[in-house]
Amino acid sequence: MRFEGTKDYVATDDLKVAVNAAVLLRRPLLVKGEPGTGKTVLAQEIAKALDAPLIEWNVKSTTKAHQGLYEYDAVARLRDGQLGDPRVHDISNYIRKGKLWEAFTSPKLPVLLIDEIDKADIEFPNDLLQELDRMAFHVYETGETVAAQERPVVVITSNNEKELPDAFLRRCFFHYIKFPDRETMQSIIDVHFPGIQKMLVSRAMDIFYEVREVPGLKKKPSTSELLDWLKLILNEDMPLDVLQERDPTKAIPPLHGALLKNEQDIMMFERLAFMARRQGR
Repeated sequence: MRFEGTKDYVATDDLKVAVNAAVLLRRPLLVKGEPGTGKTVLAQEIAKALDAPLIEWNVKSTTKAHQGLYEYDAVARLRDGQLGDPRVHDISNYIRKGKLWEAFTSPKLPVLLIDEIDKADIEFPNDLLQELDRMAFHVYETGETVAAQERPVVVITSNNEKELPDAFLRRCFFHYIKFPDRETMQSIIDVHFPGIQKMLVSRAMDIFYEVREVPGLKKKPSTSELLDWLKLILNEDMPLDVLQERDPTKAIPPLHGALLKNEQDIMMFERLAFMARRQGR
């Protein structure tokens, strides 16, 4: 089976090559890119395209690698022992299976998403090296070994907040999702807003890419934020001439809260508008 994108997800040729190479090699696909470029959605769409169940492990700053394998609830067992619960005689009653265990024992070949791996501490990727390499791990409390009959398709996303260890990178197939050019962005918009007015999209993209190119911007707007902005524009039935207006004294675009997400960037645009007004006097 080959991944060619889906009706809901526009995949560039290099992304298709990366996905299919990772699936063929059964190497984890490590996907990096700006937030909002569709890294998480990619795993969901791969699962759809392969007709495979999706197992999601959303990593947080407090997540530890062993939680993806299993957790032994000793406190619950102690409490049940004090209450005379007969379940205490079977330790497996207190083993909570993690997402890797779920993926390794899935009756149907799954897609396992390890989302935003760079949120966890630096040791997190190293602690998963052996398990992702061998696709097996040992459960010390019960003495059993959990092994995958067939290597699942693994997608790992990163926002590049931390450098990942070389030993971990060596075991992955890497792809960086470049920010979409105008042609690709047009295709993405067409998927989400079929039949949208071409002039409206053209002007909206002009403004969007102009905002992204402003030097010193703390957070550049992403693809998902452009889609939100267009949705608001359509919902407000905003006239096209509002977007076509090129008055430099009104530097902040309409409904800018969908594009600009912190006060520093908004203040910078307000200063640009103020400077333009002064120069126009």
